[in-house]
Amino acid sequence: MSAAARRALRHDGGSSDALGLALLAPAAIGLAVVIVFLGRGIDGRATAQMAAEAAAQAAAQERTPAAALSAARLVGAEMLVDHDSCSSPRVSVDTSDFVPGGRVAVTVSCTVSTRGLELIAPPSGRASTVTAYAAIDPYRGMGAPP
Repeated sequence: MSAAARRALRHDGGSSDALGLALLAPAAIGLAVVIVFLGRGIDGRATAQMAAEAAAQAAAQERTPAAALSAARLVGAEMLVDHDSCSSPRVSVDTSDFVPGGRVAVTVSCTVSTRGLELIAPPSGRASTVTAYAAIDPYRGMGAPP
């Protein structure tokens, strides 16, 4: 055997490199899927929080409880369109204190989707529920405008 062939054999990792790659690849893919699932949970909570705040502000700008309910549901539905981070969204509005100087409360609930994450068998979607409040202007008139 020539000196060049011996040097090549000395530096050859052989099958150990392939075996290492075969063992590490599934673990790396599993870790990436877990990170995606955790990211969806964080994104779902943030989306629910933003939707609740925007819906509460929209409701507080209206003049009647019925209009406030409609505005809050519309804004909430428009903001909750990502079905991976917020599937099965629910928007509920509390207008029991809808008077000048009062407040309106909007609660948004959604579930994190596990679609596409079957590789790690995550627990069924975790529900996020967020409530946001908005103050009603104490000097604003109520009822239908003239």
